[in-house]
Amino acid sequence: MQVESLFEHGTGVMNEDFLVMENNLFGVFDGATSLTADTYEQGYTGGFLASNLAGKKFRENCGSMTELAKRANMAIRQSMTERNVNLDDKGHLWSTSAAVVRIQDEKLEWAQIGDCQIVCVFNDGNYSFLCDTSEQDVETLSIWKEVGPTTEDPIGVAMKEHIYKVRSRMNVDYGVFSGEPEALKFLNTGSCDLCNIDHVLLFTDGLLLPHATPWEKRNFDEHINLYLKSGLRGVRDRIREVEKTDSRCITYPRFKFHDDIAAIAIRV
Repeated sequence: MQVESLFEHGTGVMNEDFLVMENNLFGVFDGATSLTADTYEQGYTGGFLASNLAGKKFRENCGSMTELAKRANMAIRQSMTERNVNLDDKGHLWSTSAAVVRIQDEKLEWAQIGDCQIVCVFNDGNYSFLCDTSEQDVETLSIWKEVGPTTEDPIGVAMKEHIYKVRSRMNVDYGVFSGEPEALKFLNTGSCDLCNIDHVLLFTDGLLLPHATPWEKRNFDEHINLYLKSGLRGVRDRIREVEKTDSRCITYPRFKFHDDIAAIAIRV
């Protein structure tokens, strides 16, 4: 296997993504900022702690993908309990999306939850996503496209009530690891043969090309072609180039000027 990785801090207070490469197991984790101002030891946010806790449990690489997911989710709950986080308010909960694969005996296993992506690129140039990802932010970003030009406030302030409304549906309408037992209902797992697969890509939403019409389904052709031509860094460079044309995050609706990135490309 040939492995390329990318791990970059965006414009937030800290990098809330996490990346794992442990022998034959590879994973990316995207922590979601809690809707409170609470921070913990060393100033860590709930999103940072969630992605790190989950990633470290998967890095143990012992047991089935479902078992690893259960341990990751439970580790978040235990850590929140130890710090007296209000577990009854979803706005307080720490949470993270995840995409993890394990390669063994010409087989690919995976576990995925939230909006982290797993893409297989085949030897004929076609590609396929291993599972559907959640799209809980589509409505928020679609509204921001209209609201943004009418306010000087950033999206987190202008859309605060709507963002909380979406977060209140966590592990009800969409899933993430948040310590809630219901999260496991949204876990995607499976396995397939590696036959005809040339590349496996894992990435957090920081490696998504800016999208001007979030209510429309994305076309990933440009994304995959950029990767095949110039690797993960080529995709990153194109993203940063486009983002620099839209400092207020309105033309291409998004929550941050530059998002954190965790990405892994495996050539099998």
